[in-house]
Amino acid sequence: MGHKSIVALQRVTFAGLTSEKECLLDDLHRFGCLEIIPFDQPGATALHDGPSGPARDALKFLLSSPHRRRQIRDPERFDADAIERKALQLQSQLQTLNEERDDLIQRLELVRPFGKFRFASIQEMGDLRLWFYVVPHNEMPAVESRLSESPSNDIGAWQTVNRDARFCYVVVVSIDEPIGMPVPRVRIGSRSPEELSKRRDDVEFAIEDVQAERISLTRWCLLFARSLTELEDAAARRQAAGQTLDADPVFALQAWVPSDRVDELAEYAKQKGILFEHRPPVQGERPPTLMRNTSQTEAGEDLVNFYMTPGYWTWDPSGVVFVSFAIFFAMILADAGYAILLGVGLLAVWRRLGHPPQGGGAWIAAADIEQGEPELQRSTGQRFRPMLLLIVVVSLIYGVLVGSYFGLSPSPNSLLSRFNVLDMSNSQLMMGVSVLVGGLHVILANLMDARRYVDWRDGLASLGWAMAVGGGLMAGAGYAMPRLDLLTTIGAGLVVTGLLMVVGFTARHEKPVGRLVGGLIGLTKISAAFGDVLSYLRLFALGLASASLATAFNDMAAGLHSSFPRLGLLFALLVLLFGHALNLLLGVSSGVIHGLRLNVIEFFNWGLKDEGRRFTPFRRKEGSLWN
Repeated sequence: MGHKSIVALQRVTFAGLTSEKECLLDDLHRFGCLEIIPFDQPGATALHDGPSGPARDALKFLLSSPHRRRQIRDPERFDADAIERKALQLQSQLQTLNEERDDLIQRLELVRPFGKFRFASIQEMGDLRLWFYVVPHNEMPAVESRLSESPSNDIGAWQTVNRDARFCYVVVVSIDEPIGMPVPRVRIGSRSPEELSKRRDDVEFAIEDVQAERISLTRWCLLFARSLTELEDAAARRQAAGQTLDADPVFALQAWVPSDRVDELAEYAKQKGILFEHRPPVQGERPPTLMRNTSQTEAGEDLVNFYMTPGYWTWDPSGVVFVSFAIFFAMILADAGYAILLGVGLLAVWRRLGHPPQGGGAWIAAADIEQGEPELQRSTGQRFRPMLLLIVVVSLIYGVLVGSYFGLSPSPNSLLSRFNVLDMSNSQLMMGVSVLVGGLHVILANLMDARRYVDWRDGLASLGWAMAVGGGLMAGAGYAMPRLDLLTTIGAGLVVTGLLMVVGFTARHEKPVGRLVGGLIGLTKISAAFGDVLSYLRLFALGLASASLATAFNDMAAGLHSSFPRLGLLFALLVLLFGHALNLLLGVSSGVIHGLRLNVIEFFNWGLKDEGRRFTPFRRKEGSLWN
């Protein structure tokens, strides 16, 4: 849950003869545990390991064809590289042609009201040019006045060639564009309507030809889909070759590698006779971030990476987010009955979520292509099993604590009523609980940020903020409960001490005056701390809204049941079914949105001061030795 889950990296360097480069890259690609650092030279680009790439773009282009040919299954006549190049070429041509056609259609619409004409050469026109204007009727007097007042050498001639219910279409003949016209000129280009129409037809014929070639290529979709992994590996391999430093007859390659794999690489280099050096990263370098969490908290890592990747020198908040997201979700849902429904739903899909990923990479099944409905196989929800289970359990516990079961409260003498220790109707209590949760969340963020520093003095500013927020909570508790007025005094002392630490250590590496100024500037975050803690009041507000809606639907159903003796029961059941389904949907969506928001905005704002980038290993899609 802390910094240890961010894997320590080493910066390694390989150097050898150019003749050994291809073999080294092949072996490193298979080894699959390093991220190549591009040398600063032409052609060096970052590795691409995302879900899209040239091969996938080519396949998507072919699969989106409106018509497809029967699939060829014989791989002897199949050339994946040639199909990829041709498909991407057709895709580029089609995009260019479509853009040109749209432009031609637009120009034809603009020029059509001016009638049929052609542009003579500049020599034939005596250096005169045609300028076209679409003039609203109410602007025509101003246009006529401007054109009539122009000297003869300014405006050669002008004519209203057409008019409709809204506009007059005016053509001006002059050497230069008239100045001071009340309306801008229409830009129709240098081609006549006939030329534009002819070119549009040529473009549409060209589009048909490209589409025909595209349809012809679709016969290879099945084999091409099976070759995606091979194509992507080849592309990554070519890209890596351009990231080395080449100075014939030698080359050099640098990469980031997990520390626990350095010995294997050193042994490999020794066997191959290649120079190998390694060192840990130094301050000022920005290594990528490789997080390695347990299977129970991997879903928290996914939630963190959804918003940002922590910097290498910071800490991994995956475990905190894993737990706090479940707590916030439960406080927003605030109903044990809804939690039971979510549990039943989770139980229904539990086995499906447990299916392991198929093949490691995304590929397209043959049946999907033949049926015309391609689906990319994706990772299952196995990583999210623990989080979903925790959400259901925490929601059930919190729903029992607030005593809400589909908007109904347990009878006073029942067993469930003994566990009802939180009264949702007590606004002061529930607001206090929400503020307490928010304050503890912000305190935890600052404590985790403080402990990440090598020099403990660098973390004293964050520790000061944790003390200030904690002191504020204690002072607020003492004020709300007069019998505990001692908490007010202790809390005030913690606030003062914490803020003094903020002033003294926010800019501790500066000179005395700069240190004081930086500390005073740091105090401006007092309002941010206050606002962030109060932001957690949304937990109470959304939970209360969910409970109120459930109660309202129950009352509505009871009223219908009593008002209509025969059909009342049916109407009441429909209202209950629709109302609680809607309320559950709103509760789940609010729990996800605001549960994430409180983590990635308020919590990250105090706990993560540096954003990084994810570790992108140079490895094969299939067959790598490291996962």
